[in-house]
Amino acid sequence: MGDIISSVQNPKVKRLLTLQQKSSERRKTGLFVVEGHRELQHCLNAGYEVDTVFSLEPLTLDFGQCFQVTSQVYERMAYRGSTEGVIAIVKARSLMLSDLRLSDHPLIVVLESVEKPGNLGAVLRSADAAQADAVIVCDPLTDLYNPNLIRSSIGAVFTVPCVACSSQECIDFLKARHIRILTAQLQDSHLYYDTDMTCGTALVMGTEDTGLTDQWRKVADAHIRIPMLGRLDSLNVSVSTAILLFEAVRQRQK
Repeated sequence: MGDIISSVQNPKVKRLLTLQQKSSERRKTGLFVVEGHRELQHCLNAGYEVDTVFSLEPLTLDFGQCFQVTSQVYERMAYRGSTEGVIAIVKARSLMLSDLRLSDHPLIVVLESVEKPGNLGAVLRSADAAQADAVIVCDPLTDLYNPNLIRSSIGAVFTVPCVACSSQECIDFLKARHIRILTAQLQDSHLYYDTDMTCGTALVMGTEDTGLTDQWRKVADAHIRIPMLGRLDSLNVSVSTAILLFEAVRQRQK
């Protein structure tokens, strides 16, 4: 494994820190950072190629370059508080809509202009739990390899096919495959549990601040809402998505 890296000024360490902090560097290099044994294992199972691994303990791996680091260096590299002693630089993959392999009656989550990586990570966890076919992020305001997204998804970004594209590309994709578009909105809508989700279904979610754009409202096959019985008129987008996903699961298990 070679000498132990003991300085944060080491070029390899500085490279990792730059990838963590700058989405522009992730886009330019096609590399991103994965932290933790569980997340890295999901990443490997999904067929990603590892570039470099850093660890607190000696590792013998059949892929990438492996470097042992001191605890002080690892603490500087680790993105989250609870460390597991492993952090890696991984080669990104760009999944396209045409790459998706859908089931006979697909269940898809569509997010329009999602901004907070933590929300997207939480949605991916729910999508994994509900065995959704894919998550499609339209006109994203965060990149899919943001460290906070990977952390909050606990690796679901690797277990659920996730595609970034424009809203129009997504609409064309869904319409061509006769997948029913259900938009979550308060106006002109029906209660979600009164809406059929047993056929091919796309659950389309907007931002908490502004909701969905008219582009999606106009192409929807149905508008659905979650009843709000309190004084507030919206839920966190990840909570709303989880409710709708598991209603689809409930209906499909009848």
